[in-house]
Amino acid sequence: MNNEPLTKIEHALVIQYLIDGNVPVTVSSNIPQDKDDVVHSIGSAVFPIALRAEHIKVVKDGIIYLINPPQSISGFENKDVKVEFYFNKVGLFFTTFLNKSDKGLYFSIPQDIYRINDVEETVDYDFHALLYFDCNGKKDLKTKCIPWNKNELFARPVWKNIPLESQKKAKEYLEIFVERAKLEKNAGNGIQLISVCHYLTQEDIQVKSIQDRRNPLAVLYIDHERIVLGSDNKDYKFEKGNEYALKFSFNIAQGPITSRDIFVVCFVNNIYKNDDESKTCIDFVYSSVQEEDIRYLYEKTTKNLFI
Repeated sequence: MNNEPLTKIEHALVIQYLIDGNVPVTVSSNIPQDKDDVVHSIGSAVFPIALRAEHIKVVKDGIIYLINPPQSISGFENKDVKVEFYFNKVGLFFTTFLNKSDKGLYFSIPQDIYRINDVEETVDYDFHALLYFDCNGKKDLKTKCIPWNKNELFARPVWKNIPLESQKKAKEYLEIFVERAKLEKNAGNGIQLISVCHYLTQEDIQVKSIQDRRNPLAVLYIDHERIVLGSDNKDYKFEKGNEYALKFSFNIAQGPITSRDIFVVCFVNNIYKNDDESKTCIDFVYSSVQEEDIRYLYEKTTKNLFI
């Protein structure tokens, strides 16, 4: 836990850093999420809100004024909030109160500022994959791939799962990708494009302990012909046509065998990016897979018998 706040010297450096630089921050409710007696209305501001640098102005007395902030921030007015940001790539946070004056919304920076702790991954996934070999470069990769937490992996992607506020942008991406698919004729039935558009339009505003830390790849879609992975890290470099070896691992709840591993060789069939190229989706198509594994993947992902 974050028991020790920054020292006075560190605190002064952070305040000066906020004053000197345009630093984006994330504001969220400071009400514990497991508090059973708190009921939020649908329109209440309970989700984190990202404030860009142009939305804030820090003055020397440690007060941060909000300049033309998003309308949604008004839901936090006169409430305790948690403010998170990066200082030299280190995640920091403090808790404060969002006030309103003639100049607009503002909050004061308290004396206690804390480091954001690392969150240990304790989730047991029924499925995960390992991107373990770059066939072209003959390099061991050992890169873990875990299911994306915003969609159901072994279910047919549906448009309504994309948040309403993201659907307009997602539709723009979809139209571009469909036109490309018509020209290249390499997208199969194209159902995976819904998952691609969903991922590319979801903004991750969570402030982590270390900025730009390499995360596992996100598994967005899988069937008996392809797997689509998502990445928000620019360190991962993929090129169309390159081959990779992957291992799929499935946990089996019943029976004497508790897991099943499937090894495939696949090539990069398509690469999709969002407008600022902060997110990438890589569409891999299998080039080598055992027939019994094709059957298993088909029945697992479609819920139909393989004939």
